[in-house]
Amino acid sequence: MLVLAIDDEASVLEFYRAALSDAEVQLETTSDATRGLELVRELAPDMVLLDLWMPVLNGLEVLRQIRQHDMRVQVVIVTSEYSIEMAVEAIREGAADYLCKPVSAEKLRGVVEKAKALASERERAESLEKELIEVFSLGGIIGRTPRMLEVFDMIRRVAPHFRTALVLGETGTGKELVAQALHSQSPRSSQRFAVFNCAAVVETLAESQLFGHRKGAFTGAYEDKIGLFEWADGGTVFLDEVGDLTLALQSKLLRVLENQEVQKLGSPQPRHVDVLVIAATSRELNQEVKSGRFRADLWYRLNMIQIQLPPLRERREDIVQLCRHFVEKFNKQYGKAVRGMSPRAQNAVLAYSWPGNVRELENVIGRACMLAQGVFIDLDDLPEVAGRSAATGAPLPSALEEAEKAALVRVLGQTHNKALAARMLGVSRATLYRMMGKHGLRAGESKEETEEGLRDQ
Repeated sequence: MLVLAIDDEASVLEFYRAALSDAEVQLETTSDATRGLELVRELAPDMVLLDLWMPVLNGLEVLRQIRQHDMRVQVVIVTSEYSIEMAVEAIREGAADYLCKPVSAEKLRGVVEKAKALASERERAESLEKELIEVFSLGGIIGRTPRMLEVFDMIRRVAPHFRTALVLGETGTGKELVAQALHSQSPRSSQRFAVFNCAAVVETLAESQLFGHRKGAFTGAYEDKIGLFEWADGGTVFLDEVGDLTLALQSKLLRVLENQEVQKLGSPQPRHVDVLVIAATSRELNQEVKSGRFRADLWYRLNMIQIQLPPLRERREDIVQLCRHFVEKFNKQYGKAVRGMSPRAQNAVLAYSWPGNVRELENVIGRACMLAQGVFIDLDDLPEVAGRSAATGAPLPSALEEAEKAALVRVLGQTHNKALAARMLGVSRATLYRMMGKHGLRAGESKEETEEGLRDQ
């Protein structure tokens, strides 16, 4: 277990080294609070022994920043000046324990052993989370919400029997993954799976690529070419964005579905093919039919089996699980050791509307894994657009911010004196005013408070 000790007294750090020399832990120490925060981000320790009173940054401020970055690290506050108020505040801010100096070696080792047990439980929980990802997945599709479980169930029931299927959903929802899952669970899983993006090919080339052509069929046709349907004979053809096909190509596609035959450009003889056809689109095909841009008979033929994928904003419970899956994926791809996301990064990801759906989330996590300098993805590693709430343009308030506001209200209500409140909270008066402004609390002060503040200076 990795333990980080942050204390401005060299003698205390020496005591930690001596007391924990045989405790089977890796101990890192620093006397600088700012450097301590850097080490937390770089090393992701399991436990932090944190002095309460230090120059530049006091222990509570360091604690807040640690908890913003990593909710899992166990922070133990160690101080020579004990007070019930400070102990309660430290625990409220997320400290695992609050010890008074001098700490006996036996007491210190006991706290470390307790932290070891909790770290072991956390590792077991992370292992179970990985198992859950495997359980709640199908062909690379991750999801545990009721709507996604319905999609999984439909794929399993349809795959052994279908001839045609239609997958509907917004861009980036995973339509091709559904098509691959249908193919892999069908009796033709060992045969070819051919993909054709109807929106990415110009109209003049689409017919040749789908159905093939004979030599001399058009200018530039210097040899016979096999089409996609013929190449995938015996397997599955996936037509992505089928709503972008021209009416002429829709007619030829209907012939393939009804007669199981294709006719090459320049050839009078049709050829029999035996393929499963999966079509997908992000368009509202029923509206396209009404407007005359899509053939009704093709719509009815494709719509025999329909699988509707929900957008990511309607399955937010899956976002954290998807993030874990993508972190593991990109760790292997980039040779990184990212362990997860900081609480504020996770809040930002959950607050964002994800108009690009799962594909956008995957790209954002991939970028974050590539850029992350520590072992946790933090807010700075996310693109600005994904770091704001779509509704308000600001990150969602975290539980820590709510706790901070509650502590301010409680202490100010008890003291009615901001100078005294600042001392109880262990912060400067400037920091207190900044915190009050952030939470919309009144920052006025009385004449008595001003005089007391001047005496303190």
